Amino acid sequence: MSEDDSPSLARKAYRTVTPGSRMRPDSEMDSIGWTMFLLLVVLLVPFLPFIAIVYVLSKAFGYLNAQRGPSP
Repeated sequence: MSEDDSPSLARKAYRTVTPGSRMRPDSEMDSIGWTMFLLLVVLLVPFLPFIAIVYVLSKAFGYLNAQRGPSP
């Protein structure tokens, strides 16, 4: 038996008793994913001003702390 006649390593590892399935579009899961994404956006958009305020304040306090110098 030559190397050409023996099954490849990938073919040996892929042995199964069930037939393979073909790829198909999964529109049901796509619609669930988009619905979850839109719900998260609707819930998180009202928090964006608060997140922006906290970010700006943290940057401002960090800048002021750097200007003051190291504490003794």
